[in-house]
Amino acid sequence: MKSNKVIITCAVTGSVHTPSMSPHLPYKPEDIAAQSIEAAEAGASILHLHARNPEDGRPTADPKIFMRFLPIIKQASDAVINITTGGSSVMTLEDRLAAAVAAEPEMCSLNMGSMNFGLFPMLDRPRDWQHAWEPELLEATRGTIFRNTFADIEAILRRLGEGCGTRFEFECYDVGHLYTLAHFRDRGLIPGTPFMQFVFGVLGGIGADPENLMHMKRIADKLFGDDYRFSVLAAGRKQMPMITMAATMGGSVRVGLEDSLFDGRELATSNADQVRRIRAILEGLSLEVATPDEARTMLGLKGGDRVAF
Repeated sequence: MKSNKVIITCAVTGSVHTPSMSPHLPYKPEDIAAQSIEAAEAGASILHLHARNPEDGRPTADPKIFMRFLPIIKQASDAVINITTGGSSVMTLEDRLAAAVAAEPEMCSLNMGSMNFGLFPMLDRPRDWQHAWEPELLEATRGTIFRNTFADIEAILRRLGEGCGTRFEFECYDVGHLYTLAHFRDRGLIPGTPFMQFVFGVLGGIGADPENLMHMKRIADKLFGDDYRFSVLAAGRKQMPMITMAATMGGSVRVGLEDSLFDGRELATSNADQVRRIRAILEGLSLEVATPDEARTMLGLKGGDRVAF
């Protein structure tokens, strides 16, 4: 019988927001580590991690920078560490995989299709940019495609899944991504029960509307029956309403400054702010929050003692 406890994932920094958007967005390794540990103490079972250049906050895939915070988090917390394979849309696939291949983590994210990934509307809000790379990166998303081909996905499944025993947070930005996930399941490349992250509110993907969550859940039921677990993230101001709805439907939730910079109407001062808010909501709904070890059991993870850092 599947546990119905809610897994809280916290996506600590990402590659979407930039330092000029919030003074609380962590980008130095010591700040990423500190905010990750605080988020775990607040109730996050899984920490979804990107790295950034410690000098200016630019997203980076450099494994050496990842290794400046991964061991610190692991030593101070029993949370599941989930390393991105998405990176950003302007990175090559080899760059995006480098840190995960080096670390052999319990979990990685895996995006389930190539898509437009538009961040350029964030340029519409006037602001004083601290670094020239910030508006340049946002503008670049107007003319680039976030590449995740069938060959890319298969390579990641074989290299990290078969090769390292890593399980995945399958990021599904639209309905077609669920069919792609089912395709790889049917080919035998996804063992066990898949854990899918429904992603709402990214320009180029499905919108952050309750009807769309119901539709994604309905198609997942059609394709996977009851042999899957799902979580929800929503970009920006729809974050809390959408993930609360997901929890009432039997799903898990993702918060963090990667997805939204706010806690209510104010800027979140840390990732833990959002973790505490959703935890209070869940407990107010009489829903139980999974511990890291319970999340490991629910998702069939290999355990933190079998990683390479």
